[in-house]
Amino acid sequence: MTITGDQLARIALDAGKTVMEVYATDFNVDRKDDASPVTQADEKAEALILKGLAEAEPGLDVIAEESVSAGYIPEHGVRFALVDPLDGTKEFINRNGQFTVNIGIIEHGKPVMGVVYAPAINRLFVAEGPDKAWQADVKPGEPVPASDARMPLHIRRCPDEGLTAIASKSHRSPQTDAFLKKFKVSEIISAGSSLKFCLLAAGEADLYPRMGRTMEWDTAAGQAVAEAAGGRVLTEDGEPLRYGKRERGYDNPHFIVYGDVTPT
Repeated sequence: MTITGDQLARIALDAGKTVMEVYATDFNVDRKDDASPVTQADEKAEALILKGLAEAEPGLDVIAEESVSAGYIPEHGVRFALVDPLDGTKEFINRNGQFTVNIGIIEHGKPVMGVVYAPAINRLFVAEGPDKAWQADVKPGEPVPASDARMPLHIRRCPDEGLTAIASKSHRSPQTDAFLKKFKVSEIISAGSSLKFCLLAAGEADLYPRMGRTMEWDTAAGQAVAEAAGGRVLTEDGEPLRYGKRERGYDNPHFIVYGDVTPT
């Protein structure tokens, strides 16, 4: 029994409801060993996601951010899941709404399915498989949208007037700005969390360089969505961004997400 796109969406919507319940309170912010912030929303949502994945696909190995922070890193085969229960904790703390629930499914180092859900702005993005991705407007905890409420995702044609580049709200770097100078960029927009991948997939941007540290659970779901919508996610060396890099501690090299843009 393998998990379906609808099941991934159901888990993410329920996790989003849990996240928003904490968001509505005067929540505490703690610090992990690496000094990064963590809240009760991260922990509660991860527990819900782990339970949902175990029920939908028994035996699926899961690497989840808060479990890893607690020292639990399971062995895994060629198929496993990567979970970030609250991507954009800083955005969550700052209450700007640009945080997401991320669940990605990996096979042989490649993201093959994924869901990214931004519960504060009701945007759900699902990659069901190669060339099959959709988005919908849905509130936390509501039913998975019916087929007629799903809008197919596909990258847009590169605009003649110039590219829209997307950059991190929390992690913009001089290296990012230097990279963007290689292209005809007419606009730079900012976004938090995995929304950057998804805005490109939705045809709202064309280029997203990430010249800073990320972890595999930060990017797997977003990469699945971007690639299913026709985008490419490549390292600075032009190689596909791969997963299961245990020898690196599951961190990523720098990468670029391309829409209808020729890599440089």
